[in-house]
Amino acid sequence: MKRPAPAHPDPEAIPKVDDSTLRGFVGYRMKRAFNVIQDDLSKTLKPFELRMLTYTALILIVDNPGLRQSQLADAMDVERPNLVVILDELERRELIVRDRVPTDRRAYALKATLAGRRLSEQAVAAVTAHEDRLMRGLDDGALETLRHALKTIEARKRRD
Repeated sequence: MKRPAPAHPDPEAIPKVDDSTLRGFVGYRMKRAFNVIQDDLSKTLKPFELRMLTYTALILIVDNPGLRQSQLADAMDVERPNLVVILDELERRELIVRDRVPTDRRAYALKATLAGRRLSEQAVAAVTAHEDRLMRGLDDGALETLRHALKTIEARKRRD
């Protein structure tokens, strides 16, 4: 015997979850803010058929012609096997090329193609607009304070 589908409760009748204890933690607030940023960034990059990781890799390759795969993995803080999947996608789309390094036949130098450079320019413009939208309401001083705070936290990883 089939059971009837549960009725959707009135949203007003659902008690709100109290996360005030968690909101006292900077990390929780950073994660919540990052979720907003990540969701909007995914939508921003979708027309370019890029994801956050493929976008990051492409920009780093465009900005650092001849970058080695190992350097890119370190810069992105990703495992090398995971990076290969990202690079395969960019190469399949003819956005980058991998050239053997003449002095080290095991290493590859990464270079953006003309199509990759053009796509990166368009994507950077869209991501700049995305950041401007999300940071609206923060003055230059607040943005600089935020950047400095995030840089300080990130640097902690290298010191510890």
